Formats: sequence, structure tokens, C-alpha cells
Amino acid sequence: MTQTAQIAIIGTGFSGLGMGIKLKEAGYNDFVILEQSDDVGGTWHENHYPGCACDVQSALYSFSFEQNPEWSRMFAQQKEIKAYLRSCAEKYGLMEHIRLNTHVAEARYNEKTASWTVETCDSPKLWAYRQNKGLKPGDPLDRSDRDLPAFTTLRADIVVSGMGGLSTPAYPAINGLETFTGKSFHSQDWDHSYDFKGKRVAVIGTGASAIQFVPEVAKDAGHLDLYQRTPPWIMPKPDRAIRPLEKMMFRKFPQTLNALRQSIYWMLEARVLGFVGNPRILKLGELQARRHIRSQIRDKELRRKVTPEFHFGCKRVLISNNYYPALDQDHVDVLTDGIREVRGDVIVDDRGVERAVDCIIFGTGFKAQEPIPRGMVFGRGGQDLLDAWKEGAEAYKGTTVAGFPNFFMIMGPNTGLGHSSMVYMIESQIQYILDALNKMKKHDWTSVEVKADAFSKYNASIHAKLGDSVWQTGCKSWYVNENGKNTTLWPGFTWQFRQQTRSFDAAQYLCESRATVAEPGEPAVA
Repeated sequence: MTQTAQIAIIGTGFSGLGMGIKLKEAGYNDFVILEQSDDVGGTWHENHYPGCACDVQSALYSFSFEQNPEWSRMFAQQKEIKAYLRSCAEKYGLMEHIRLNTHVAEARYNEKTASWTVETCDSPKLWAYRQNKGLKPGDPLDRSDRDLPAFTTLRADIVVSGMGGLSTPAYPAINGLETFTGKSFHSQDWDHSYDFKGKRVAVIGTGASAIQFVPEVAKDAGHLDLYQRTPPWIMPKPDRAIRPLEKMMFRKFPQTLNALRQSIYWMLEARVLGFVGNPRILKLGELQARRHIRSQIRDKELRRKVTPEFHFGCKRVLISNNYYPALDQDHVDVLTDGIREVRGDVIVDDRGVERAVDCIIFGTGFKAQEPIPRGMVFGRGGQDLLDAWKEGAEAYKGTTVAGFPNFFMIMGPNTGLGHSSMVYMIESQIQYILDALNKMKKHDWTSVEVKADAFSKYNASIHAKLGDSVWQTGCKSWYVNENGKNTTLWPGFTWQFRQQTRSFDAAQYLCESRATVAEPGEPAVA
């Protein structure tokens, strides 16, 4: 049986929930939100490792229309952010639209009906299938396999992807890893039942997740080996508990909370001047980061190991007050010689040194360059989205792709930030998509598809700006793909992006309509 909905939204993070809330406010009720997990929250449900917290201040890392006077700290932790998102879903009546434990296996555009066919299956059953077959998240499915769980078909006029780019775990390619006889897991799939007390633990990776969970693991581990490829720049974290008097003020006088939000926004926005304007400005940040190392690490050799050799800001700048002290302990070793192989319960480094280990934790991040896996989204002519992205992911205003009508992305290519809150960008894109839907309804358009030349010109302008940014100064980061193309970051102020997405620019789209007459500037078929 084929089910139907006007709009299918994928994901229940800030993107999916924000889109759903604004749809309901605008009078759209024929929509479903498909969520592969057993609860809402997106990355804040999936990531629950010890120490998990946001690196943007709570007052700004929240919806502008649902500001929260009850944050406990300046930088909220995972449980609190997840609870906030759950409360938003319940308050705005989204739970009736949400289908939990629903994995989206494929979305395919039908040119004859100008609609999308979305195939889903039961997530727990698919998880068990992957376990039995030894498949990792993101590995392709064999659709001919009779053991594969049954699929349900949904037909939707519009598909909105709220899948974040940091959702599919990345695992390192290490010889012999399959022979490991101990416990191993990725930070996103944290095993809270595992007891670290007295254990020999190896952590691979030193990214944003690792600097949060390493101090927590080090508290209990008998010995911890941290395998570092490249050290990150780390700044002090200006965190503190929010005082009861402050919370009372935020509740009674919401304008005070909004004032705090605005002050944080403009303070963070000033960082753009260094990232894409004059990278020399970032030297001030580098000096502070170097002082942070000196003040928290006693051992000179360890200081040398954790001091980056690339430009400050080229990779994501992290914040922490307890990472460096955790490394500067006798039972913690920072190893920089790489890993040659794994043999049983031993990790062998590139110099041939063997170290016994009971548990391996992968702090190796996510497949940011493949925000949507191959074999999932098919546009005109059955083209796989990843084939349209042969040189790297691209989108018009981070939202639409030529050849994929009625398909919108939130947090798409080149909407990421290195300086501020992604929620601001998400709300900007939601406004753009909502305006597109309103104009489709007004003019009876059956489909909208960005023109190829508009798509190309926009992305050419984006990459021209990125060419002069600090992110292109030579370091290796998840911002940049193997071809040296930055597919991730927005090269400017966030308010500039909001200006671009304030209204749907139909003149840049092919708009197929049942009607034969359209308003000037908004052609029926362009």
C-alpha cells in the first residue's frame, strides 16, 4: 500500500523540527517527519558520549521563536539540548506528524507525476540486519537480499532533507582492525555499559568529540593512549552556570534574554573578519591559544605535541578547559607516530612499537563530505545525487540542486559555520523553503527546479570567496574534500546569508505549472 503526504521531511533535529513548526504555523498540515531513531533530537539524540555539549552559547543555539530562559549553563550539555528539542516538538504539536524508527532507504523523483517516491523501512529491523551482515552505517544495501526488512512506500510532492552533515560516523582504515579482540565503538555509538575502570583504552582521533570525552574517560581508565594525527587549536571555554537571578530575569523580562542572544550573535559574527577578510587578525586568537597550552600543560614535550603547525582557524577551532589537563597526567600518553596495524589486543604504531589495549574508541568524526549517502536520492533521469556531485557537494543557496525538482536541503553544502550558531542558518533556509511552498501554492506550480546556469554561477561565486579564506591555507580538514574543494562552509557573515534567503527567487527556477499565466518575474514555465 502506498501512503501519501504533501511534504516529507527527513530528520528531527533543529532542521526537521523547525521546518515542521513553521509549516504548521503557515497552515500546512499534510506533512510527515521521518526519523530513523527512537526519539527526536537529531545529533543531540544520536550523540550521548560523556562530556557531550555544544560549543555555541545556549542563548544563541536555540530557535529565535522559542528562546529558553531555563538553560542551566552558558554552554548547554547534550541532555538539556535534547530535552529542549523534545519540548519544542510537543509544544507545537509535531508528535502526530513524526514517524520514529523509520529509516529512509531511497527517495526517487517521478517526472510524470512531479512527485517523490520515498521508500522506508523499520530502523530496528534494519539495524539488526546490518549487524548480522557486518555492515556499518552508510554502507550500501543489497536490495535483492531476501533478509532485508520489508519496505513501505510514501508518495510526497515535496521532500525536505533535514539530515545533518555530521550524522554518518567515519571509521579509519586500519589494517587488522577486524582482528581486534577487545571492545570498540564510535563516539556516536557510545556504550555506557562498558566499565573503563583499570582498562587500557586507546582513543583514535582528536576532533571536537574527542576533546569532550577524553577527560571523562581518563578519570577511570587505568591507562589511556591518545592517537593524534593533527592537534587542533583549542581556546578556553567561557562557560559557567547561569545564576537563579538571571533565570528569573529571563522569565519575567524576555527582552533581557533576547538582548543576551543579540550580544552573543554580534560578538561571534565579528570573527568572520579573520576567517574570510584578513587572516592576520586571527594571530590574536593564536596567541591566546598558545597561552592556554602553556598555562595548562607542564611537560614541554607534550606542549610541543599538542601545538598545531597550521594557521589558526584553518581547521575548526575548539574550546575546552579540561582537555589539556587530562593529557598532562601520568597514565595518559599522546602518541603521534600513527598506526600500522591491529593484531588481536595489540595496536602496532608506525615505528613497530606494540601497545596492549582493552578498548578502542573512535573519535574520528563523520563523513561530512557525503552528507547524503550514495543510493538514497535520485533526481531527473534516475541520477544519483552523488553523481551530480562528482567534484564535491554543491547547492544553490545551500538548499536546491539542478536536476532535483521539489527537493530542498537544510544545512546543505556551504552553509556550515566556523564561528556562530547553525540554528540561525537553519531558520534562514526554512524561511526560503516556506516562501517557495507558498508561491507554488499561489501559482499552482507542480514543481520548482533551480536553473543549471543559476546553480553554476552561484557556486562559482561561493568558491571565489572561499579561495581567499583561512580555510584554504593548506591544512587537512573535513571542511575540504580530496580535490581541495571546500564543500562545507559559508564564506561570509550569517546576516548576508539571511538576506539571500529572505524570499524565494522564482526567476532563478524552472517552475512547471498547471496554469498558463503567471505574474511578472514569476513565470509559469521559465
